[in-house]
Amino acid sequence: MNRKQIVTTLSLGLIGMILLMSAGCDRFDLGTIDNNRDELDTVDPNLVRANTTFGFKLLTALRKTDQHNNTLLSPYSLSVALAMARNGAAGETERAIVSALQLQALAPGSINANYVYLQRALQAPDSKVTLEIANALWAADDIEFDPGFLDRNDQFLDTEIATLDFTEPTNVDTINDSINTNTNGAIPSVVEAIDPQTIACLISGIYFKGDWQEEFDTSLTRDEPFFLADGSITQISMMRRTDGYPYYADDQFQAVSLPYGDGQMGMYIFLPNPDTDLNTFLDLLSVENWEGWMSQFLPMDVSLVMPKFKLEYSVELKEALEQLAMGIAFDEDRADFSRMTASSVPVFISYLTHTAVVEVNEEGTEAATGTYVFFDGPQPQAADATIPPIPFIVDRPFFFAIRDNQTGTVLFMGVVMDPVRLKKTPYIPEPPLPASDFVPDLDVPF
Repeated sequence: MNRKQIVTTLSLGLIGMILLMSAGCDRFDLGTIDNNRDELDTVDPNLVRANTTFGFKLLTALRKTDQHNNTLLSPYSLSVALAMARNGAAGETERAIVSALQLQALAPGSINANYVYLQRALQAPDSKVTLEIANALWAADDIEFDPGFLDRNDQFLDTEIATLDFTEPTNVDTINDSINTNTNGAIPSVVEAIDPQTIACLISGIYFKGDWQEEFDTSLTRDEPFFLADGSITQISMMRRTDGYPYYADDQFQAVSLPYGDGQMGMYIFLPNPDTDLNTFLDLLSVENWEGWMSQFLPMDVSLVMPKFKLEYSVELKEALEQLAMGIAFDEDRADFSRMTASSVPVFISYLTHTAVVEVNEEGTEAATGTYVFFDGPQPQAADATIPPIPFIVDRPFFFAIRDNQTGTVLFMGVVMDPVRLKKTPYIPEPPLPASDFVPDLDVPF
């Protein structure tokens, strides 16, 4: 039997994965939601915890098969994309998606409402931060879709809905142009070809650009060594600044938070101690530990040295999501997306890919992500001048996250194994330099 496919595409920035939703969905008027942070008390904190847990579990699943390359994910946008798909799923398939997204603590009828409240809260104005969220559904023009599925995605997730003839090859350009526009050119294209059997392409894209609250002085940036996990050394442009930053440390790592704009959003950098490694730290990532760490950041005077870097990351997520027990959604004989179409056309996810880009420099951070699913803390205070600044030198593999501090939402999380390596490439270890070949520069101005 021929099986039709659904394509889910997420663009640059925060990304969401597509998720189909059962019929028992509460309805409400989006016009009653103000586009500001006064509505934060309506967002169920279980949604934020679910997104964080989902991100950590997905990161763990991906790194089981690849511990040598950089990794970059947007847990929020990925979950939004799957939330879109959930609006068409039923039965065991819907339960599997809810479980993978860690949404069991939310009432089914409140999931959509919480996503839209959170989306509006995240898009609060800040003169130094741009956060644009765009969701779209490209539907096959010869398939009758369930009006409830279209309405739920339109009403709750502000989804732009349009039709396409997926048998027409030029429509690849139509989708790529949309992605390019919604990511401000950060991701010019992600789709090379579309199976003519495709019946839908869902896009949930987020574009983020944040200027540091206090920029780094470009005159202090210079090339310095970065020590790779295999013992080899590479050179990277290192930025430096001594300032008051939220800071936390325990016996295994140091962490610092760099605020953007008014401080509602920030980048968190976690640097394992020299006597441990990044994989040991990543084993500690859980929502309980994360929330505990976030509550213990305190303003300190920090001498920060960190790399400028740009990462491009793309990965097919089917195998990782199967590890999160969502395999049924990819099984053409078992998947149940009967709430998506008004016909008896069987639907399943045949392909799901995620693309993300992040660039960090003296001015701030620009980031974007995309996922494609195919269905066949406290503010820094002035530190005591009598206490010397804490050295924080990011010269070895590290973990980072871009977080909305008021909602607690993790927009991006990444593992930087090699800040010089732009894209994910096959791992080829380099021989370490002899110790005598490296002489540290001890005269480092801050």
